[in-house]
Amino acid sequence: MSLRLSTVILPYRRWSEGGRAAWVRAEELGFHTAYTYDHLSWRTFRDGPWFGAVPTLTAAAGVTERLRLGTLVTSPNFRHPVTLAKELISLDDVSGGRVTLGIGAGGTGFDATALGQEPWTPRERADRFAEFVPLLDRLLTEDSVSHEGRFYSAFEARNIPGCVQRPRLPFAVAATGPRGLRLAARHGQAWVTTGDPKLYENGTPEESVAALRGQVEKLAAACAEAGRDVAGLDKVLLTGFTPDRGRPLESVDAFVDFAGRHQELGFTEIVLHWPIPDSDFAADEKVFERIAMEGLAQLS
Repeated sequence: MSLRLSTVILPYRRWSEGGRAAWVRAEELGFHTAYTYDHLSWRTFRDGPWFGAVPTLTAAAGVTERLRLGTLVTSPNFRHPVTLAKELISLDDVSGGRVTLGIGAGGTGFDATALGQEPWTPRERADRFAEFVPLLDRLLTEDSVSHEGRFYSAFEARNIPGCVQRPRLPFAVAATGPRGLRLAARHGQAWVTTGDPKLYENGTPEESVAALRGQVEKLAAACAEAGRDVAGLDKVLLTGFTPDRGRPLESVDAFVDFAGRHQELGFTEIVLHWPIPDSDFAADEKVFERIAMEGLAQLS
């Protein structure tokens, strides 16, 4: 399967002050998908502007025609399957069927406590995720859903006419643990990883590649257990969180080297952060645009 190149556009700019322009430019540059984070705020951006993912993607759908749009990632931290399903069906309709839902179990931080709840333990996050994903799958494929679960309930939740994409919009499931990988194998059309977080500070690129190879192997085992060929599942690497950090954006050659090594592992999509000055995602915008226009051609 050929490698695709996508980007993440963080929702920190007003639509009239650069927000709109970035999504339009992403389509012009030929990116496969432009994602955004689905957070209430995020890390070093917490005390600055930050806008909602679904309204941002809806606006982006109105100013683009071919570009796929998605979250990377949505989580149960402040979402409920019933209301999320309604928003996703509406977004899929507005975009003409161009939406991918990146979804993960979530983590600690502001999102985990903004609604006033105590932070969930890793076990509870995994338990909630295991209930959230199958219920959301049903809500996006069935006209009426009733469900009484441990964490989430639905009573005759109507989602007519359903998604433009059939049987529903694709899920890109972020996971590295065994339970999450099983969810990816059963419900995902794609799998997402950021690498091994334990290697971010002191690991080497070689150790990161080895860790990613191990994750891909575990995904293959989960797919085999589910009676599914792992080759039919897209494998998405969100960059910026491996020991390479920003190196893939230093030059076209650096990107080609990085992308080639990860394509050999079986990855089908590489996601680059849109450059943000004075942040962890700072990069030369001219180099970034050259990578978008030339990088994949040099891999073939």
